[in-house]
Amino acid sequence: MRWFKTKKTAIKKLAIRPPKPEPDRRGIAIAVCVKDEANYIEEWVRFHRAVGICHFIVYDNGSSDQTCALLRQALDADMLTIVPWAGQMSDAGEDRLIDGQVVAFAHAILNFGGAFRRMAFVDADEFLLPMRGKTVEEALAEVGDFPNVSLPWHMFGTSGHKTKPKGPLALNYTKRASDPLSNEEHVTNFKCIVDPCEVIEVSVHQFKTREFGDLTANDAGKRFSRRARKSREFYSNRFLQLNHYYSKSEEELRAKIARGSAYAVSKQQLEEKMLTTMRHIEADVVEDRAMIEFLERNGIDLR
Repeated sequence: MRWFKTKKTAIKKLAIRPPKPEPDRRGIAIAVCVKDEANYIEEWVRFHRAVGICHFIVYDNGSSDQTCALLRQALDADMLTIVPWAGQMSDAGEDRLIDGQVVAFAHAILNFGGAFRRMAFVDADEFLLPMRGKTVEEALAEVGDFPNVSLPWHMFGTSGHKTKPKGPLALNYTKRASDPLSNEEHVTNFKCIVDPCEVIEVSVHQFKTREFGDLTANDAGKRFSRRARKSREFYSNRFLQLNHYYSKSEEELRAKIARGSAYAVSKQQLEEKMLTTMRHIEADVVEDRAMIEFLERNGIDLR
């Protein structure tokens, strides 16, 4: 969920004062913004429960389907926090839109962050896939206590599906863009896992921490500046891979474009962006069965 450029660039970064850690803080929580994700949200939650996520902080942008009901069915009450999060905000003085996802992430850190050792900030079409170990915590062992981890997108397209296939998303989509650090437009970006009690600046794709500023680590624990994480030396998926199921089937891609975005100025801009992204994803794809192999190896059934 994003705002595109209007006459003035949207506000996409917020400075915060980190919360104090609670004495018994533990585990990894996910903060996520959703709207009408009923088709896949149960699978997404079940997978992330299986890889050790202990709490889900869900910002609901006015869903009109069964998204929230499915979340409540899938999770015990002590594992789920749903925050109503519809509407738009702007800076009254400068008439600049404020990115609602950034505000949600800042809110999650300030109000819930003290209870967790780490927080992951991903979307409902993004899966944190351990490549080593069974859980996200085990996959982050090489990172140690470093408070800021950046994971590059691994962008999956349609995998040849014209219409929505039967069965789990994770089993049906196995073809992704070959280069996670491509220079092509809209294909390369990162999502982050952070120690919320160290964060001093929040945005959707990057964070700053109190001691280390904009230094961030890859999944192997190697530290780079925010800008340097786009270098070839930064790339690693040895321990933890971020799968971004961008389009799903052609049918679902067209439906997503037709719906538009609550944060976009026009459907035309959204369509241009999505079609450009898809063209770059599918220009050069590789078969990636790491998700299927992980599920089989660990006896996880998402059906």
